[in-house]
Amino acid sequence: MRWGETDHIEPHRATGPIAKIRPCPPSAAFTWTASASRAPAAWGLWGPIASRLSNPARRADSPLILHTSNRYYALAFAGRTVLFAGVETMLHRRDALLRLGTIGLGGITLPRLIQAEQSLKGRESRAKARSCILVYLWGGPPQQETFDPKLEAPEGIRSQFDATETAVPGIRICDQLPLIARLTDKLTIIRSYTHPSNIHEVSVNYTLTGRYRDGLVVPRNMRSRSDFPMVGSVVSYFSPPGALPAAVTIPRPIGHDGVIYTGTYAGFLGPRHDPLELQAPAEVNAPAAHSLDLPSGMDAVRVQSRLGLLNVLEQVDRRLQARGDRGAVAGLEAAREQAYRMLLSPAAKGAFDVSSEADALRDRYGRNEYGEAFLLARRLVEAGVRLVTLVWYYVSPKDGNVLNVWDNHGGTPSINGITGYQMLKEFYCLPSLDRGFSALIEDLAQRGLLDETLVAMLGEFGRTPKINPQAGRDHWGPCQSVVLAGGGIRGGEVYGASDRHAAYPTQNPVSPEDFIATIYHALGIPCEAEIYDQLQRPHRLCEGMPLVSLFA
Repeated sequence: MRWGETDHIEPHRATGPIAKIRPCPPSAAFTWTASASRAPAAWGLWGPIASRLSNPARRADSPLILHTSNRYYALAFAGRTVLFAGVETMLHRRDALLRLGTIGLGGITLPRLIQAEQSLKGRESRAKARSCILVYLWGGPPQQETFDPKLEAPEGIRSQFDATETAVPGIRICDQLPLIARLTDKLTIIRSYTHPSNIHEVSVNYTLTGRYRDGLVVPRNMRSRSDFPMVGSVVSYFSPPGALPAAVTIPRPIGHDGVIYTGTYAGFLGPRHDPLELQAPAEVNAPAAHSLDLPSGMDAVRVQSRLGLLNVLEQVDRRLQARGDRGAVAGLEAAREQAYRMLLSPAAKGAFDVSSEADALRDRYGRNEYGEAFLLARRLVEAGVRLVTLVWYYVSPKDGNVLNVWDNHGGTPSINGITGYQMLKEFYCLPSLDRGFSALIEDLAQRGLLDETLVAMLGEFGRTPKINPQAGRDHWGPCQSVVLAGGGIRGGEVYGASDRHAAYPTQNPVSPEDFIATIYHALGIPCEAEIYDQLQRPHRLCEGMPLVSLFA
C-alpha cells in the first residue's frame, strides 16, 4: 500500500490523474482546520463515476471519499489535505473506515487509519457468507403450527396440526411442512426468539432494524430520513457498488393502503442505500415483480423518459427538494444513476427474468407468486445482490386488498371470513412455504451457493398460545420460532426452547438485536461499527450479540 500527501486538490478535478504525490512518513499526523471560506462550491461524490454537486452549505470539515482515477481514491477534509491509497486496499472500503468508532473528525494519524483499514479487512476475510436471503413472513406465523408444535398442551392451546419426524432424529415440526422436514439437517431452528411488542408496526421496525420504537402506527408514522436503517440498507452501506443494488426487496415492501411501514429502508443513511423496491404497496394485480423490460417501442436512447422505476425516484426527489434536504438529494442522484445502469444492463435485467429458468425447476419452486419470489431471490444473490428481503403477502382477488396472510386471526372479509386454521391450509400459507422454501435450500445447495448464502426466515412476532373463536391465534411478541440455514450455519440443530404452551422462552432467549447481529456476523460486518445520522451523531450499528455457536 502506498500513501502520499498533497496540500490541495480541486474537487471538480477529482476524476483526473494525481501528480506530485510526496511520500508520507508512517508517523505523520494530520490536524484538519475547518474554514467555511475554504468550502468549495462543487464536491466530488464517491462512486464508480464521480460527479459534481453544488452544495455550498456543506460543512467545511466534513469528510469526503473522492474517486480520483483508476489507481487512487482520496480521503479529503475540506479539500485541504488528501491521503492516497492503492485501489486494492481502498476501492471496496467506501467510507466505512470513517464510520468506525476508532476514527474521529478532530484529528487523524496515519497509523490509526491503516489500523482501522486492516481491522475492517480482517473482518471481511472472516465473513461466513457473501449474501443473505431474508424471508419475512409478514403478519406473524404461529410457532405452534410451524416449527414448535405442542401436541401435549391442553385443548384450546394444543397445535392444530400433527407433528412429523424430520431428517434429524428428535426434531419434529408441523406435518404440513413435509418437504422442509427432509432438510432439517441443513437448518437451525431457533425456538426462543422474543420481544415485548404485539403491534405490527412496532414489531416490523424492531425485527428489521434492531431498534425498538414503541407507539408506531401507520399512517401517522410514515417512514422518514430520521429512521434507523433496516438490515438490508446497512449491508448496502458496507458493500461495494455494482450493476445491481446491494439490497433488494421483493415482490413489494411491507405496507398497505399506500403506506410503507417504518423500518423498511435506509432512513438516515440516505437514498443511495435504500433497497430496490419494484412495486408500491397500493398496487393491485400489477405485472410480475421481476420484469424490468423496456416498454414496447422504447430503446435505450429514450430510457430516461420512461415512466416506472425512475419516476418513483422523481417523486422522492420532489419531496426532498421541497424540504431542502441536500444530502438526501445527493444520495438520490446515486440511486438514479444505479437505476439507469440497471435498465441498460442486459446482465442486470437478466437477473430478474425467472422465465429463463428450466420448466422443471420452476415447477419445483411453484408456479405462483411465492415460488417465483423464492426463485427470483436465488437469481439475485447469484447475480451479486448481497441482501434480498422476500416479503410474504397476498393480494385478495375479491377486493384487491394487500393482506399479511400470516396474521391468521381468522374471519378476514377479503378472504371470505375463513378460519385461521383454514388460512394456514390455503396455498398462500403453509403449502407454498413448504414448496418454495425447500426448493430454495435445495437449489442453493446444488449450485454450491448455500455455503455462501445465509437464509433467514422470521415474522414480526409469533402467535398467542390460546386459540381464538375463529380457530386462529392473535399477536404474540414474547415467543416465535425463526430459522437459519447456509452461510456457515451448522444445521441439524434446535437452539433455545419454549415452555409447554410455546408462550415464553425457557432456554437461550434471542432478541431481534441478537438475530440481526448474527446476520451481520455472517456477512463480516462489525456490529461495533458506528454509523452517523444526518446530524452527525454516532450510532452503534447493532446492540445485540451474534449467535456464534450456531456457525460451523
